[in-house]
Amino acid sequence: MESGYVTTPFGRRPMSLGMLASQQLAETIEPGMKRSKWKLFRAICEARPALGVTDRALTVLDALLTFYPDDEISEEKGLIVFPSNAQLSLRARGMTPATLRRHLAVLVEAGLILRKDSPNGKRYARRDRAGAIGEAFGFSVAPLLARAVEIENLAAQAIADRELLRATRERLTVCRRDISKLISTAIDEAVPGDWEQMTMMFRDLVARIPRMASIEELISLLDEMGLLRAEAVNLLERHIKREKIDANESQIERHKQNSNPNCIYELEPSFDTKQGETAVANNEGMAEPLDVRRLKPPRPSAGPAGKMPDAAAAAGHGLKSFPLGLVLQACPAILDYGPGGAIGNWRDLMSAAVVVRSMLGVSPSAYEEACAGMGPENAATVIACILERGGHINSPGGYLRDLTRRTERGEFAIGPMLMALVRANGGVRRHAG
Repeated sequence: MESGYVTTPFGRRPMSLGMLASQQLAETIEPGMKRSKWKLFRAICEARPALGVTDRALTVLDALLTFYPDDEISEEKGLIVFPSNAQLSLRARGMTPATLRRHLAVLVEAGLILRKDSPNGKRYARRDRAGAIGEAFGFSVAPLLARAVEIENLAAQAIADRELLRATRERLTVCRRDISKLISTAIDEAVPGDWEQMTMMFRDLVARIPRMASIEELISLLDEMGLLRAEAVNLLERHIKREKIDANESQIERHKQNSNPNCIYELEPSFDTKQGETAVANNEGMAEPLDVRRLKPPRPSAGPAGKMPDAAAAAGHGLKSFPLGLVLQACPAILDYGPGGAIGNWRDLMSAAVVVRSMLGVSPSAYEEACAGMGPENAATVIACILERGGHINSPGGYLRDLTRRTERGEFAIGPMLMALVRANGGVRRHAG
C-alpha cells in the first residue's frame, strides 16, 4: 500500500474508524516480510475465537487466498486479489451472493482484509505492456501480513489452552474415579471416618461440573476434588498404619508370652538397681524376693508444656497439613490478626492463631493439646476455621477439644472443613502479604 493513502468504500457502505485503523496497520509491514499463506490461514483457524470470525467467514477467506498467485504472501508480489463475485462464490462452495457479502464484511470488521474499491466499485487490475500489474482494485491481504506475528501467537496460545483443557479433563476424570473407589473401599472395610459427609461432598462436586466447562471452572473443581481425594487417602493410610501397629504389638505380646510361659516375673514391674546399692540377701546369699504389691508401675511422663506422650503425638501428626494459600483462601478473616495485618508463612499463621485463640476464649491447655494431637500447623488451621465460622460455634474451646479427640481416633479430616469454607467465600482471594 502507498504510505499515507486512505481508501474509502464504494457506494452506500460507510467508512469506520476500524477500517482506518486497519489501513494504518497495513502500512507497518516490515520490509522483506513474507509468510506462507496456507500456514497463516491454519493459524487463523486455530485463533478463530480470539479473532472474532466465524467458520463461514473463514471459508470465504480460504476462497480469497486461492486467488493469490503465489504460496508466500509478500509486498514484492502484491497484496491485492480481485476475483468477481461469481468466481469467489464458486470457490466458496457455492455460497450465495448475499451470504458472501455478509461474510466479507465480517472479515473486514475483524481486520483480516481491506477493501480497495475502484471508482465504479468493480474489481480489476491494470497491467502494463509487459503484463505486470500496475494497479489493482479488490481485497487487500496486507493486514494478514502485518498481523502475522500476532496471529501466530494467538494460535499458539489457543493450542496450549486446548491441550491444558484436555489434560485437565483427563485429570478430573481420574480424580473422580479415585475418590469414588476410595470411598467405596473405606465403607466396605469399615474404616473410621465421616464417609457419608465425604460422599455428599463428592456428589455435590460432580453435580457442579458444567457440560461446556471453561478451563478456569475445571481447574477450580479439580483443586477441590484433589483436596477431597487427599483427605480420603490420608484417612485410609492412617487406618493402615494403625492396623500395622496393632498387629506388631499383638505379635510382640504373643512372642513374650510364649517364650517362657512358666516365668511369672515378666508380669511384674521391672526395676534397675541404682549404682551404690545392693540387694538385700538372705542367709543363703540369694536376693530376697520383693513384695510386688508395694511396687507401682511408673506413670507415663508428660512432655514439656503439658504435651501428649510421644505415641499419641506421633499418631496425631499423621494428619497432613494443606497449602498455606488454600488455608488463607478458606479463612481470610485470620489475615487481620497476622503480624502487620498480613500472613506470609506458617509462622505468621501460628502467631495469629495464638491471638485468635485468646480472643475466642480457648484455654491454653486446649490449644496445646490440639498442637500435640494435630500438629502446630493443623491446629492453627483449625483455629482459623473456627474464627471463620465464629457465629455458628457456641463453645470454641469445647469444639477444639472435641476435634482433637476425634483426630486421635482417626475420625476427623480438615479437608472437608476447608472446602466448605472455600465454597462459602465464593473463591475470593486476599493477598497473604
